[in-house]
Amino acid sequence: MKSYTLSELLTVVQLALRGAFPNSYWVRAEISSISAKPSSHCYLELAESEQAADQPFAHKSNNAQPQFKAKIKANCWRSTWQQVSLTFERAVGMPLKVGMQVLAEVTVDFHPVYGLSLTIQDIDPSYSLGALAQQKEMTLQRLANEGVIDMQKSLRMPLLPQRLAVISASTAAGYEDFQNQLLHNAAGYAFRTTLFAATMQGDTAAASIISALDAIYSREQEFDAVVIIRGGGATTDLSAFDNYDLAYYCANFPLPIIAGIGHTRDVSVVDRVSFFSVKTPTAAAEYFIQRIAEQDEMLQLLSERLRQTAAFTRTLAAKLDQQQMRIRLLLQQRLQQRKHDLDIAEKTIELHSPERIFRMGYSLTTSGGRIIRHAEELQTGQRITTILGSGKVDSIVE
Repeated sequence: MKSYTLSELLTVVQLALRGAFPNSYWVRAEISSISAKPSSHCYLELAESEQAADQPFAHKSNNAQPQFKAKIKANCWRSTWQQVSLTFERAVGMPLKVGMQVLAEVTVDFHPVYGLSLTIQDIDPSYSLGALAQQKEMTLQRLANEGVIDMQKSLRMPLLPQRLAVISASTAAGYEDFQNQLLHNAAGYAFRTTLFAATMQGDTAAASIISALDAIYSREQEFDAVVIIRGGGATTDLSAFDNYDLAYYCANFPLPIIAGIGHTRDVSVVDRVSFFSVKTPTAAAEYFIQRIAEQDEMLQLLSERLRQTAAFTRTLAAKLDQQQMRIRLLLQQRLQQRKHDLDIAEKTIELHSPERIFRMGYSLTTSGGRIIRHAEELQTGQRITTILGSGKVDSIVE
């Protein structure tokens, strides 16, 4: 059996691989590590996870160790890297980073010292854009399946939200814009803001914002609402707001969250799960000013209605007083008229009473209880009774 030195054997392997893979190939993979410096080469590690290839962004637990079916070193030499990275970032809006799915054109290389590796010739940005969109959709769908995507919408914003917990980078221009717009509003409405500083971009942003939310939760009774704000920036700066863990935390938060994270082209997952979202920090401030203005306007309207009601009540009371006086006067007039009528009736009765007639000398003659009006009614020998003004006389007709 022929023997080889190690270098000779590996050289045979190198030649065999060159013969077996003479061309470049497009490979779908995940970046598991990347190291690149400006104006230098880029060194990566590409991997394929155990999850299905058509689900490149299935969510993993933060504590779970990724399981890979394949891993390999990859290089992108400086002359190629400068062009590839620039084109990719312009198209996708973010640089290549760990966890990103890529479609790379590679050649297969083997070096007797450095082993098997791939050399990247190009990277297709459209594939990564599609994967990012797919990741966002899968995150939204997962939140929907878990029944939390609209939980913030069921909260009630206080009528006068003036105590605000603000999550932002302390030195961010967006935070200054928010404060200036809110605290120096033309109407002079009073607000109290408390800053919970957080990293608002990069790989640590999601964890930093969650930590700020934890701090707010411990003081929940001190606030009416939470504001998450940052200024504008590249899509890479906003990628943290599509993070599942952050979105889930926001969706379940007990205080209404207003998101103003400085973008105009797209809606992040945090935007979708928040109580309300606006495009800029300034718009977030205006949201609260407008809420107070609406209540102010309502109070002024109610005050005017109350004033009008009071005036109407006073007018109605005056009319009722007048009507009462008229009724009292009418009753008095009617009582006097009735008294006068009674006086006349009494006098009339008195004038026609039998007693008065008897006192005037008249008498009443009866026979057998029957009043005698004519002499022809009497017969000789008939007994009659004559009633006088005082006493009576019995007689016999002759």
